[in-house]
Amino acid sequence: MSLEALIFDVDGTLADTEEAHRQAFNAAFDEHGVRWHWTRSRYAELLGVSGGRERMLLHLESLADPPAAKARLREQIPDIHRSKVRIFKSLVEAGRVPLRPGVKRLIEEARAAGLKLAVATTGTPSGVEALIAHTLGESAPGWFQVFAAGDQVARKKPAPDVYQLVLRWLNTPASACIAFEDSGNGVQAAHAAGLFVVATPSFWTLDQDFSQADLLLPTLGDPGRPIPREIAQRHAGGAEFVTLALLERLHAAAQSRAGAKYAA
Repeated sequence: MSLEALIFDVDGTLADTEEAHRQAFNAAFDEHGVRWHWTRSRYAELLGVSGGRERMLLHLESLADPPAAKARLREQIPDIHRSKVRIFKSLVEAGRVPLRPGVKRLIEEARAAGLKLAVATTGTPSGVEALIAHTLGESAPGWFQVFAAGDQVARKKPAPDVYQLVLRWLNTPASACIAFEDSGNGVQAAHAAGLFVVATPSFWTLDQDFSQADLLLPTLGDPGRPIPREIAQRHAGGAEFVTLALLERLHAAAQSRAGAKYAA
């Protein structure tokens, strides 16, 4: 089946967001008088679970605080998270969250070819749209047919729910789509939904499990910021950056292998 849609995770995939998220969490903790401070190493550990509220709960449960104190903090988490979202949006608007290499170019190629575009994220829809508008242009949120978020489904990544929701809303089979992820949980979710998965780990996710990715690269690359030659030769047929034509070839080859396996 030919390629019809590209589906993107956002945090760490479209843009290098995680440092801004960490700063926003710490600022929200200060704002609410919570004596937490997440270092880069601690935040990288917490990224093993999807969702900001879930990360705060995981951190809370790791503490040796008395049960009553934990209960009070647990009640504060929704308000802290709302503050964190507001602070993160202000960082985005200040230009503190850059796109990753190759993202803008590939999205523009897909649009020119008439492919559908969608987002499958654990982030909040308003924050995602703000990020896209400030990095790709004010009209860019309108380029995407679907914005699906973790709060709209019963289970967050690594469960496939958010991808299954995207596929329903796109009215497109998984076999006609490619997903882009930067985390092990995201790759598992997309793979479980039956998607061809391109993984581009970031600093924050390098140590996670990407064994289910169909294509694993450090970035999508750009003419001025190419994929390292050895990696390109081993995984991308020597291509210095990922193009739509390359993705279509790899996707078609994967579909052919799947068809042959099914026939056998």
